[in-house]
Amino acid sequence: MAESLTPLRSRKATVLDYIGAGFAYGGVFVLRLLPFGAVSALGGLLARSIGPLLKPSKAARKNLHLAFPEKSQAEIEAIVREVWDTMGRTAFEFAVMDRLLTDSDKDRVEIEGQEHIDAAFATGKPVLFFGAHLGNWELLPVSAGILGFGVNIFYRAPNNPLLQSLFAKRSNPGELIPKGAPGAKRAFTLLKRGQHLGILVDQKLNDGIAVPFFGRDAMTGTALAEFALRFDSPVVPIQCIRLPGARFKLIYHPPLNITRSGDKKADVRAIMADVNAMMESWIRERPGQWLWLHKRWPR
Repeated sequence: MAESLTPLRSRKATVLDYIGAGFAYGGVFVLRLLPFGAVSALGGLLARSIGPLLKPSKAARKNLHLAFPEKSQAEIEAIVREVWDTMGRTAFEFAVMDRLLTDSDKDRVEIEGQEHIDAAFATGKPVLFFGAHLGNWELLPVSAGILGFGVNIFYRAPNNPLLQSLFAKRSNPGELIPKGAPGAKRAFTLLKRGQHLGILVDQKLNDGIAVPFFGRDAMTGTALAEFALRFDSPVVPIQCIRLPGARFKLIYHPPLNITRSGDKKADVRAIMADVNAMMESWIRERPGQWLWLHKRWPR
């Protein structure tokens, strides 16, 4: 298991934190008694039954209407249910992700694009991998473990400080880096050492730059582009597709074609525009497998 940097900001645990942690650890214990497929199915059933009634679904419906104005209300509702199904399955699968590295469940993951990984490594540069909250995003580092290479990843530390150790128990052949200034500094150090880095780049970042996403400007983080330009790194996109029967397909696409104009700001914007366009194409193929529940765009 990889170790995580301790997040810079940590608060004292409250009574509610202890209660929440008790449920979380107890839930993980119970889920680990079940087969992988049953764990996934249970998470999907619970989430799609309750999720559409919850407040975040309102934001999802609004986002979907803006992104797909041609879709009917019935189609939007079907996507919302699938979004929750994906969320529930992913959350429950977290408890048993390590099984995908064992012979019994490894065949649940199909991986394409080994040649693109080999080409990126052949450059001798630290490689940047990026993905989105699609399918099961926890599979991106797990796939590296299946293929036998190490990658360090960013992650969002839990609000409940008592869950930090649970979040750090990930099947990741590399270091876990909490988001924030200390994490960015640590990622820079690891890249200088020639190590590889994975980033999920589809979430809103208020101190990012405005880049088109589904026809509207969305505040987008620039770390991926800045690291790519600083270290001359290949940037490899990873697409995760959830298949029926708690199975998955990971596609390692060819590295992005990055050109330098001499204007760093323009180059960063161009790279992130290409990244957003690629992720948008993935999401349009399977809209129910993306995390529409968060406020990705400004009001």
